[in-house]
Amino acid sequence: MFVEPSPVVLTQRSDPEAPDFRVHADELHRLAQSWTQSSVFARLCPDGVAVTAPQGSRSFSELHANANRLSHAFQAQGLLPGDPVALLCGNRAEFVEVLLAAMRCGLRLTPINTHLRPEEARYIVQDCGARVLVVDQALDAPGLAGQQVARLIIDASGSCGYRDNLAASRPDEVASPAAGSLMLYTSGTTGQPKGVFRREPEVIEAQYADTFAAYRPGDVALCCGPAYHSAPLLFDIRWPLASGVPIVMLEKWDSEQVLSLIQQHRVTHAHMVPTMFQRLLALQPDVRARYDLSSLRFLVHGAAPCPVATKRAMIDWLGPVLTEYYAATEGGNGIHVDSQQWLLKPGTVGRVDPSLGHRIVDDAGQDVPLGTVGRIYFRAPEAGRFEYYRDAAKTAAAYEGNLFTLGDMGYVDADGFLFLTGRAAECIISGGVNIYPREVDEVLMHHPAVLEACTVGAPDEEWGEKVVAVVVPAPGNAPTPELAATLQAHAAQHLARFKCPREVVFDTALPQTGTGKLQRNQVRQRFWQGRDKSI
Repeated sequence: MFVEPSPVVLTQRSDPEAPDFRVHADELHRLAQSWTQSSVFARLCPDGVAVTAPQGSRSFSELHANANRLSHAFQAQGLLPGDPVALLCGNRAEFVEVLLAAMRCGLRLTPINTHLRPEEARYIVQDCGARVLVVDQALDAPGLAGQQVARLIIDASGSCGYRDNLAASRPDEVASPAAGSLMLYTSGTTGQPKGVFRREPEVIEAQYADTFAAYRPGDVALCCGPAYHSAPLLFDIRWPLASGVPIVMLEKWDSEQVLSLIQQHRVTHAHMVPTMFQRLLALQPDVRARYDLSSLRFLVHGAAPCPVATKRAMIDWLGPVLTEYYAATEGGNGIHVDSQQWLLKPGTVGRVDPSLGHRIVDDAGQDVPLGTVGRIYFRAPEAGRFEYYRDAAKTAAAYEGNLFTLGDMGYVDADGFLFLTGRAAECIISGGVNIYPREVDEVLMHHPAVLEACTVGAPDEEWGEKVVAVVVPAPGNAPTPELAATLQAHAAQHLARFKCPREVVFDTALPQTGTGKLQRNQVRQRFWQGRDKSI
């Protein structure tokens, strides 16, 4: 009902000798009248493996039945379409079941970063208004959910146990299905993280996924990044399952294990970030040569700029299988480039299309000439436009009429290809993850030894950017290595590890405007002087 099935040929499992479930397009169209994609594949290939994960796998029929059971459990809890549910869970089959259940009974699902500290996760649970928190027992913590939030705990038993609730529910489809939605939390420049909220339900167009990803019989997708992140969630879970493609979930990144899984399951599709490329390339040549990666033909990457040398090395190793995208959780028509085009234009993120609303403008909002650096804008869609949840001011600031920007700067060459040159936004991108500099500032400035703090992203060969804090010590505190270590330990008590400063630099003052506003760009420029952030 809320998804359109793709006329792809289905396969039972990754085994090359497995029988194909060949489906004629009109038969699949007829089956599309069912309200959920997974019900189609549960009927066509019930025993086909849908999810392979270390904590347990699922066939298409098992996945569909469990999602139905969970839908009934949510409804028994009193949840109605539009109600919010939070999910704190690693890469396991239960993540997919919760996703499918929310999508078929009209709930608004917020997956939470599993690397957050309990107080950071608690903020998101409270901010999204969750009525139910589904949480992995290993990630549960006292006070994570308020008294008004029911908990469903994975790997626990009893009334709040995930499996016990499934066992007590029915596997049949819910009587009145409704399309659900996702509200992911994204980083920005000031304040706390905000939910990217849409008033319309989520629609996964399997035909578009099939066109972009070019699925074929026997394809397998590898989810080796965190499922809570918007890119793996789309490329490695939602698109494959909407097209009947099984997924393999890696619990935690391990470079050699990634190669082993690609060989073992004959993986064809995967999403990665440049830091993962760096780690794969760091393996010894004999280790890399040990694995047969010939099945891989679509390796999509984004979320952070990829160094030209790194990407060229990946193409030299794997062949022209890389496709890069430039897009955002907020939506809009993204830009992408395949390996053949990129090799002709090293460093580009793809060709712009003014008809899709891609614009490069100056500070006055006027289109800049070719070759001139400007701010990159996307056109917001007519339907499904994002807003920042419960923050009208931040929402208004993101838009310029029908356009919105990620804060990136770039130029378009004579052939229409876009090259990123840097970020006007203050957001730090480290290992493909966005980090609020202001959030780090506020934690540091709560320490009595800190008078002022300014957190920025500095160049890093492996991570793209590393978190660096420039600190003005409070009177009576000497700028010593011991103080730097103390401030790093203080940050680690309040922030997830990936947000903590990897370096603390001391200064006597921070640059400010005449009105006292911190000029973060000037601080960041100290570390990026003479370097192009796109290479």
